[in-house]
Amino acid sequence: MTIMQGETRVSDDAGVIMTTVLGSCISACLYDPVAKVGGLNHFLLAEPGNGDTDVRSLQRYGVYAMEVLINAMMAMGASRSNLKARIYGGASLRDGFRDIGATNALFARRFLRDERIALVGEDVGGHGARRVEFRPTLGLARCRIAADRPAERPRLVAPPIPAAQLGDVEFF
Repeated sequence: MTIMQGETRVSDDAGVIMTTVLGSCISACLYDPVAKVGGLNHFLLAEPGNGDTDVRSLQRYGVYAMEVLINAMMAMGASRSNLKARIYGGASLRDGFRDIGATNALFARRFLRDERIALVGEDVGGHGARRVEFRPTLGLARCRIAADRPAERPRLVAPPIPAAQLGDVEFF
């Protein structure tokens, strides 16, 4: 089962493997080891900016995606006090831009801490895109670097022009 940006999925089926590919986005893999229920979300940004109240766009934000994931798991029998979490993604893919990945990872850690959900594993940051596979009923995850950011092209620097020796004049 592939989870795309802005989606959340929950399952209690032992045969299900959830997958997603992340750059600066974050996926939280939550599971309840007692109820054998787990789920994964994939969010683009931590929190909406001022004036962003379009309900259709809320699913791309972590603050929404985390609540949806927790509520969907509880609807399937999970207990909030049993939840464990793993987070993945948050890469910095472009130099010179705001580090959205670091902001997303910071948000996810803070959210889990505030909600008293144990963070038992993470693979965040760096410069590579990640492919995550998650077995929701077992809480097992595998994360692989799917592609490193291409190496920056070296800047070509023109060789210095040698200074003419004093007294020499050359005419063409």
